[in-house]
Amino acid sequence: MHSAAGRGAEAAQRVGGAGIVLLGVLALAMQLPVTLPVPVLRGLVQERFAVSELLASLFMSANMVGAVIAAPLAGALADRFGRRPLCIAAALLADALLFLSLTLELPYAAFLTLRFFEGCAHISAISLLLGLAADARPAAERGWVMGVVGAGMMLGVGIGAPLGGWLGADGVLRPLYIGAALLLACAPAVLWLRETAARQHRHRPGLAEIAGLLRRRRLLLLPLLFAFADRFTVGFFTTTFSFFLSSVHGFAAPQIGVLFGFFMLPFAMLSLPCGWLSQRSSRALLLCGGSLLYGALVASLGHWPGAWLVAPMLASGAAAALMFVPSLLMTSELTPGAARTTALGAFNAAGSLGFIIGPVVGGAVSQIVAADWGWLTGYRAAFWVAGASEIALALLAFPLLWRFEKSARNQPGAGEPGAAGSG
Repeated sequence: MHSAAGRGAEAAQRVGGAGIVLLGVLALAMQLPVTLPVPVLRGLVQERFAVSELLASLFMSANMVGAVIAAPLAGALADRFGRRPLCIAAALLADALLFLSLTLELPYAAFLTLRFFEGCAHISAISLLLGLAADARPAAERGWVMGVVGAGMMLGVGIGAPLGGWLGADGVLRPLYIGAALLLACAPAVLWLRETAARQHRHRPGLAEIAGLLRRRRLLLLPLLFAFADRFTVGFFTTTFSFFLSSVHGFAAPQIGVLFGFFMLPFAMLSLPCGWLSQRSSRALLLCGGSLLYGALVASLGHWPGAWLVAPMLASGAAAALMFVPSLLMTSELTPGAARTTALGAFNAAGSLGFIIGPVVGGAVSQIVAADWGWLTGYRAAFWVAGASEIALALLAFPLLWRFEKSARNQPGAGEPGAAGSG
């Protein structure tokens, strides 16, 4: 029987069901603006500013540059000083104003600069929200909590694309106005959240101590690499794939948005069950098996007739769900609580770095190959590069992950996956 003190300590680490639901809803609403502009990217950026496809691709990369810089820094400051709900609200207010500023008539360089700072604000808010989620329940229940938040994030991204296509049909700036309004509405809502009592009384290390804690967790590099590779391929979807659909298949903005939704919706709907599954089965198999399947599907996208693309998009979304929550959960569990928000910020930073490089590589490969072989071959080459990167990581990482899991299972007292690597 647990003592009263033990029950009190456990309760201090628990956020109620309403709080968990709010975390998921906020994750959904905060991620909607990420893909609202994707279906109208050609009109919003390329035609509006009269730039090439390669330069237009920088729209999705510019805010990710800010994210790479801001995510770990915001996480470290939150671990040091606390008060994450207030910090999230402030970041959301800044994000809303910056999103609205993208509707102004500006030189393209100024437009990209604002997009950079918008990325800083947005990734700070979502990283701190993930930190709240990771601390919301004890470790044994963390998988389903992260599944709820992961499902909200992916559902927001998935709904954003078809909604952006519908809104953009009547004006390419409308997705930006709606995105700003959503972010503004989230700011007061997040103040309803509270830090757990355990978090409030936890030791808050200095920035140098936080950096030292993370340096000693070498296994943390593995989920960060998966975050990078996954977002690298998503970067192809948000730019190169959008251009491919409009140029090769003649898809209009609403059609592009709906097709992107066919990728994101199974991703979102399966995130919660995958969070549950990752606590009860091999994460090495989930991560690497999902990556192999996902990589093969991405590589094949340029070879499908336009009318058949729904099938590989649905399958790709399902495969992506197998990777996302397990890698997110692994990040939180390989890190001590005092530096957990920083580690989740690093996870987002690694993903953002992939998002930076993905659109640029996709644009460069397709344009270079197209110069000699035509645009269809150029787009196919870009998708093969994206898929091959995912397959290569899975093959390289699986032996390391499998050995780690085996040693964790054989270690006496290793109650949760990842315990052996967290010391």
